[in-house]
Amino acid sequence: MSSDSQRTLTVAVLGTGLMGGGMARSLLAAGHRVRAWNRTIARAKPLAEQGVEVVADAGEAVRDADAVVTMLLDGPATLDAMRIAAPARKDGAVWLQTATVGIEAVAELAALAAVYDLRFFDSPVLGTRPSAETGELTVMAAGPADARPVAQQVFDAIGRRTVWLDGDPADGPASRLKLVLNNWVLSLTATVGETMALAEGLGVDPGHFFAAIDGGPLDSPYLRAKSQAILTGDFTPNFTVTGAAKDLRLIVAAGEAAGVRMDLAAAGAERFHRAAEQGHGGEDMAAGYFASFPGNGPEDGPSDRS
Repeated sequence: MSSDSQRTLTVAVLGTGLMGGGMARSLLAAGHRVRAWNRTIARAKPLAEQGVEVVADAGEAVRDADAVVTMLLDGPATLDAMRIAAPARKDGAVWLQTATVGIEAVAELAALAAVYDLRFFDSPVLGTRPSAETGELTVMAAGPADARPVAQQVFDAIGRRTVWLDGDPADGPASRLKLVLNNWVLSLTATVGETMALAEGLGVDPGHFFAAIDGGPLDSPYLRAKSQAILTGDFTPNFTVTGAAKDLRLIVAAGEAAGVRMDLAAAGAERFHRAAEQGHGGEDMAAGYFASFPGNGPEDGPSDRS
C-alpha cells in the first residue's frame, strides 16, 4: 500500500446538500482537513461548527487542496462551479466527480479537467443521506492509476466499498453503471408509491399486503422503508423527488442515445415531476406517491395500518 494512503489530505468539497454535507463530515472524521463551498452559503454554515472550513468562493475552497470532491445537482452546476474553481487548483490535484450528472456531462467535465491538469475521476456514489453521514456509501470509480492512492483515501473516508472500473473516465464507465443502478432504485421507488396509492384508492389495508408477501421473494427491506415513509407521512429527505426526476431524465436520454427505449423510466420521470409540481420536490422521493392523486394528494394522506 502506498504511503499516500496514510497521509492527511486537504480536501475541498463543492456542494454541501443532503449528500455533500455528510461526505464532508465523514472526511473530517477520518482526520482530513476539509474546506467546503456551497452556492447557498447558509447551507454550509453548520459544517463550520464541526471543524470544516466554510468559504464563500469556490476558488478559495480548492486552494492547496490535494483532492476536490464535487457533489452538485447536475452537470451544468458542476461545470459552472469548476470553471470558477479550477484556475486556483493545486498542480496535480485529483478531482473526484461524485454526483449523478449523466454521460454527456462527464465528457465535458473531463475536458475541463484536462485544461487545468486535474486528475479526473468519474466516481458517482450510491447511497442516501444517512450513508453519506456514516461514511458507508458505495463508490463506483474510474480514473488514472497513478492518482488512485489519493483518490482511494477519499473513497475510504466516504464509503464502505469502492468498485473500480476500467476505461477512460471521460467515457463515463462509472456514470454508466450509476445510471443502471439508479434506474433500478427509482423504478422500485415509483412502484412502491403507486402500489400504496392503489391500496389507498381501493380501500385495501396495507397490513394485508405486507402479510401476503412477508418473508417471501416479493418482500424487500427497501419496499418496507419507502412504504413506511408513505404510511407515516415522514418524508424527511434522503434523496429528493426533484433529484429522482432529474436522474430519470438522464436515464431516458442515455437509453435513447444507446438505442434503448426506457418506457418505465420516462413514465417515472413524469410521475416525479408531477409530484414536484404539487409541492413535494424537496421531500424524500417516496413522496412521488402523491403523483397518483389530483391536486396535492389524498386530503389526510394514507392510513397507517401496516
